[in-house]
Amino acid sequence: MLATLATAGAAVTLAAGGYAYAAMWPTSQIFGRAIIGGPDSNEFALTYDDGPNDPYTLQLLEILAKHDVCATFFLIGRFVRQCPDIARAIHAAGHLVGNHTMTHPVLLFQSPQRVRAELADCNAAIEDALGEQVRYFRPPHGARRPDVLHTAHHLGLTPVLWNAMGYDWKPTTAEQVVANLQRGITRNRQHGVGSNLLLHDGGQAGIGQNREHSVAATEKLLELLGRQVRFVTVDAWNK
Repeated sequence: MLATLATAGAAVTLAAGGYAYAAMWPTSQIFGRAIIGGPDSNEFALTYDDGPNDPYTLQLLEILAKHDVCATFFLIGRFVRQCPDIARAIHAAGHLVGNHTMTHPVLLFQSPQRVRAELADCNAAIEDALGEQVRYFRPPHGARRPDVLHTAHHLGLTPVLWNAMGYDWKPTTAEQVVANLQRGITRNRQHGVGSNLLLHDGGQAGIGQNREHSVAATEKLLELLGRQVRFVTVDAWNK
């Protein structure tokens, strides 16, 4: 009996671990396809979550323009409603704008109705500001279930995750953010895939979150890589 219980417990633990991997690990494709990176290890995508955020999003736009690089910004709908001018500035500069939900909940723990509202309301906020359809979606924290991805596809959204993380949502330094990204870049190059770099120009708590280190890290990374790599927006990998 004890052996049977132990075996059953181990199976439950294994199943729970497998579900957590499928739902939360950014490169997992178990619950459905998401854009991670392209097949060319010399292609990089700079992606920013949780904006628009005054003044740091605008500072990033200046740096990206200086280096002639286009990035992908996944925006929170409620911040777009508060700062539509910044959302329009992102779009006008040639960057790709994506959906990062209306209020940034962990979708894994939300009802199907709430999931749909989060995605649809964010689409509406962005489309009202920009006047064109949103086509890409990044789930907050990378959390997704099969029905989350189904809802995204039903709304015309292609899911996007990442394979290199700056860990810049917490207080840190630009140097540490770059070092974090370089570890992911090295791993991606070893696997022969492009690097989808996750950074943050804002924070879910509200507009005004300090992202000085993210702005500085972006400039350091662009200066470090120079013309050695090609920067693309994530739609280049939607094939």
